[in-house]
Formats: sequence, structure tokens, C-alpha cells
Amino acid sequence: MKPPLLLIGHGTGDDSGAAEFGRFVHRLRCRLDRSTDVAAGYLERARPRLGDTVASLVGRGHHRMIALPLTLNGERRAGLDIPAHMAAEQQRHPTLLYSCARPVGPDPRILALLGDRLADAATEMPRLRAVPAAAPHDEEPEPAGPRETAVVLVGDGSIDAAANADVHRVSRLFWETHAYDYMTVETAFVSLTPPGVPGGLERCRRLGARRVIVVPYLLFAGGLLERVWAQALAYAAGHPDLDIRCAEVIGDCEVLADVVLDRYEEALGLAPDLAPPRLSTPLAVAAPRLASGRPTAVR
Repeated sequence: MKPPLLLIGHGTGDDSGAAEFGRFVHRLRCRLDRSTDVAAGYLERARPRLGDTVASLVGRGHHRMIALPLTLNGERRAGLDIPAHMAAEQQRHPTLLYSCARPVGPDPRILALLGDRLADAATEMPRLRAVPAAAPHDEEPEPAGPRETAVVLVGDGSIDAAANADVHRVSRLFWETHAYDYMTVETAFVSLTPPGVPGGLERCRRLGARRVIVVPYLLFAGGLLERVWAQALAYAAGHPDLDIRCAEVIGDCEVLADVVLDRYEEALGLAPDLAPPRLSTPLAVAAPRLASGRPTAVR
């Protein structure tokens, strides 16, 4: 029997985001063999909390598990949060052994999915309007082509400068791999750090864009996505000549499930027995450590 997959989210007070997270967990359960358990826990603001989920798994006889941070912020932010919380769980459950899988991050399949969201927004999503559409006798301007279209990739924002820099890196990767026909890909954030969505849109306008497509670099719909749309709509109200559109989030989908399950299998391969650490080995010195003291494989 394989150890259970424990998905860890940072948590949100938004019911719709939590519901989509729950639907994604159900998708994974359907994809995996029935003998493999899938559970989820939040670090804060939402339920079930991580401690309750771990207690439930241990109560069902699981003492070995794969913990996977369900985050796009890369290993840096997950490395700050997850090991400390799992160490606390090991204090409560001394028999608990775990290995931490890599976060989702900017996997090439995620970037390709963002490319699909961008293409859908360009062809299917209506432009944001703060006023009623033009009367039938008014002529719509000629649609802007890719060379007159800019993209704003929007991350959630952090007080950690390195985490924000990771989002800028994703913007560059996205431009070079899936948005090279467009004028530019700018970076913006929902909160905590500038530029906000209006700042990203303004930069695109000053660069001469006639159309701007906002692409949320977010896993699930919910309060953060609503804030992205609200900020974009407020900017559109003051700039009616600029065609602004918003793409959908990554969302509960098969591509995201593929990435998560690959991370799970990878973690199983790196730590098949989830054995206790051997701190005398050179790997234990050279490799990054988990909260349990167990070294991870060097990547």
C-alpha cells in the first residue's frame, strides 16, 4: 500500500476557493488507486486544518505519508512554512514519518495551461466595461492583434521579496515559451507588494498596447480572483479606449492533477521507505533538510 498523499494549502477564508480545492482532491482520489488515500489540510483560515487531517490519517493507521504543498510559489515559500508545521505534527504523533514533495511551481505543463487560458481570453472573453456597450450604430474599433496586445501576469503577492521575484521569473518564462507573439508580459500582484493590477495595466498602456489581457497566476477561483477582476474593472472605467480582458485561473483540471500526481510519484521514488535520517552520511550535510531532519534528494 502506498503512503497517502497529503495536500497542504495555505488557506483562504473564501468558500468558493475552498470548494474548488475540495473538488480537486476528489479528482485526485478518482485518479489514484483505491488503496491510496488522498487528504487535504490548511495551515490557516480554512478547514480542515492540517493538524486535524494528520490526526485523522494517523487514526486510520497511516504513519507514513507524502506531504505536497499545493502552491505556485515554488520551493522557497513552501520551505519556510511546511517543514515547521510537519515538525509540530511529529511532536504530536511520534510514529509519523513523511517526505515532502515538490510544490507545483512553474511546471512546463502549467505554463502551457496558462497559454491556453490566454488564448481563450483573447478570442472568447468579453472586454471589461464599466458602462453599457456601444449602441448598435456605433462602430467598434478594429480588434487589436497580438503585436498590439500586452499581457499582465498577476501573482498573489508576498512580503517575501524572493517569492515575488519568482513570479517575475514566471512572467519571463511564460513570454518566451507561450506568449512570444505578444508585445510584452508584465508582472503585477493582487496585494502586499507593488505593482498592483492597475500598475501593470498602466505600464502596458504607456508601452502602446491597444489591448491588455490579465492572466491570473492563481490555482483556484475565489476571493483573490475577484480582487483581480475588480482592480482591472476599476482601471478600465478610467480608460475606455483600452481593451482589457481577464483570463480564467488554472482551476480544478486534469493538467493540474497530472502535475500533482507526478510530484507524488517522484517523492515516492526519492524516499520509497520514508526511512529515518542517517545524519552521518555526506548527503545529510549537503542536501536541504526537512523539518523531520531527513535530507531530501539534491535536485
